[in-house]
Amino acid sequence: MRKGAYILFLTFRRPCTINAGALGPLTIGEGEYCYVGSAMNGLDSRISRHLSKQKKIRWHIDHLTMAADGTEAFISTEIKECELARAAEDSGCKPVFKGFGSSDCRCATHLFLTSTDSKEELLRASAVLPFS
Repeated sequence: MRKGAYILFLTFRRPCTINAGALGPLTIGEGEYCYVGSAMNGLDSRISRHLSKQKKIRWHIDHLTMAADGTEAFISTEIKECELARAAEDSGCKPVFKGFGSSDCRCATHLFLTSTDSKEELLRASAVLPFS
């Protein structure tokens, strides 16, 4: 079983509102977002679960993956989750929803709004690999 961190890029063609548990209702605008996470026991199964529309809602990200119009995943077995979150922000990705996906660390969030330029920079800087 591989362990590591991952980036999910989530595309929304139109705004939507999700209920994210303790964070309450969150309105997601049109655009592409990136979410950073990790799996210390089963990276492949975690990402496969995120990409599936057939699942029980367990985490904040599940609400987004169920509502997204498209999802793309990248992995790293070298870089840790919080390092990827910092790389996302350093690449120009805009933090959204304080506390989203970061309840077990000191990061403000693990969810970011991306642009074409910030996505390309994040992929280049982090050297993540496409999930397959």
